[in-house]
Amino acid sequence: MMRNAIKARALAILVTLGWILTACTTTAAPTAAVAPSATPATTPAATSTITPSPSPTPLPGLWISPDLPAGFVLDVNPPAGLQVVGQKEEAAFLLMISPDRPVSQWIYALAAPFPTIADDITGSDLVMLWGLEEPIDTLPYITRLLVDENTRAVFTALWGEPGAMVQTLPGEELLNTAWEEKTAWAILPFQEIQPEWKVIRVDGISPLHKDFSPEGYALTVPVSLLGSQGETESQSIGAVDWLPATNRDQNKLTTVMLTGVTALVRATAAYMEIYGYTYPAEIIAPILQDGDILHVSNEIPFAEKCPRPGLGEQNGLVFCSRDVYIELLEFIGTDVVELTGDHFQDWGAEAMLHTLDLYDQRGWQTYGGGANLEDARQPVLVEQNGNKIAFLGCNGKQPGYAQASPTQPGAYHCDLDWMASEVQKLVSDGYLPIVTFQHEEYYETIARPALQTDFRRMAEAGAVVVSGSQAHQPHIFEFDNGALIHYGLGNLFFDQVNWCEACSSAFLDRHVFYDGQYLGVELITIRFEDYARSRLTTPEERQALLESVFAAGGW
Repeated sequence: MMRNAIKARALAILVTLGWILTACTTTAAPTAAVAPSATPATTPAATSTITPSPSPTPLPGLWISPDLPAGFVLDVNPPAGLQVVGQKEEAAFLLMISPDRPVSQWIYALAAPFPTIADDITGSDLVMLWGLEEPIDTLPYITRLLVDENTRAVFTALWGEPGAMVQTLPGEELLNTAWEEKTAWAILPFQEIQPEWKVIRVDGISPLHKDFSPEGYALTVPVSLLGSQGETESQSIGAVDWLPATNRDQNKLTTVMLTGVTALVRATAAYMEIYGYTYPAEIIAPILQDGDILHVSNEIPFAEKCPRPGLGEQNGLVFCSRDVYIELLEFIGTDVVELTGDHFQDWGAEAMLHTLDLYDQRGWQTYGGGANLEDARQPVLVEQNGNKIAFLGCNGKQPGYAQASPTQPGAYHCDLDWMASEVQKLVSDGYLPIVTFQHEEYYETIARPALQTDFRRMAEAGAVVVSGSQAHQPHIFEFDNGALIHYGLGNLFFDQVNWCEACSSAFLDRHVFYDGQYLGVELITIRFEDYARSRLTTPEERQALLESVFAAGGW
């Protein structure tokens, strides 16, 4: 039946077409009269009128400014009801840098080469530098501002045309150029921060800080969605979850505070007995407590029968700490305890197991030492805000320093082959390894070859941070295979303020992780007031310390 219907329809079309063609043909006049036909004339069949379909209504146009941050544009995913147009005049909606109706805030950082002494700048000075043709005497440590092409476009839209002090380079050349020139700084998107950069505070604000707020920060770029006919029109677009809100999500940030030697004995313990168990940290506690993960390298075991300091019962270099001193570690917010120290075995197996029990009661994780060899070499694994961080450590001195055995507690003596393979395994499992050493102690700023060989091997294996927990004074930094190496931080709590001039100062290293990447470190500098308590350095003390450490490292 369907085939017959098709034939009938085709026939009708041909008949109609034939009629149309006949009607359109010119016929010559007849040569003879023709008698009227007895058959009535046939009336042509009526034809149906076809109404054209209306043209589809064009979708509202969205214009995306070419000045927008490249990372922002990559994540824009317009809904089906919008079409991206190339001309601003064709658009109903405008996506552009503007403070008028912000839907996103893109965060940038001001970065200098890592061995830079200056820590901050005012926002007004930074904007002024953007427009200058040459350096000025009041800011002699900045001779150029480096940007890539997209960042130049972003801040031209925000601050106006740059002066000759601003140099545009391919993004991959910014870091090397800054290090070569030493006084060239860069403006770069937050997500492009690398460990070899030092992030400079602007008006005291750093995007590396946990309390960072984009409001009032000079390098916050507002992105707005505007209607071409005014703000009211743009409001009709509804939800804007198809736009990236920011490139800096606080929920992807993790900070790890690494510290140096803790030894709650001798004069430090005596001051705690006199002034209170939290006395050593009364000034610096807020800094330590601010870290998401606080690392403490406590070399000394707690012992239930440990005598008070000054009674002559701790002879020479055989140490213990009274249980009540753990209040100090609680006060500062300890999370992870390193046990690689030389003195962990000073009061025997019973004290070591007691110490481990005290830590376990408080939920603190330990590494680098333990109830036996297998326990001592287990890494601490932490996942926080999507960042997977591993702590691994060992004692790198000659065998015999508090060394754990298969059946006895103690510190893990370094087997560097095993350590390297473990670091590689951690990396393959998605962790960012931090490796810490208790190693040879030198009262000098440089790093001797014995340290360099072992520390660099961990960097080559894939550690992102390699840090020395043994040093009683600050040591140098270096970068190797993408890892930050700090050969020694100095003391956190120990009574060596007068042992050497450099022993009076120390570092607290605040390491920053974001979205599964290691961004770098903030160097916090402290100075001891007495045998127990420290404070932040003055600007002059900080400058002197940084200059001496950077110079010793060849920077």
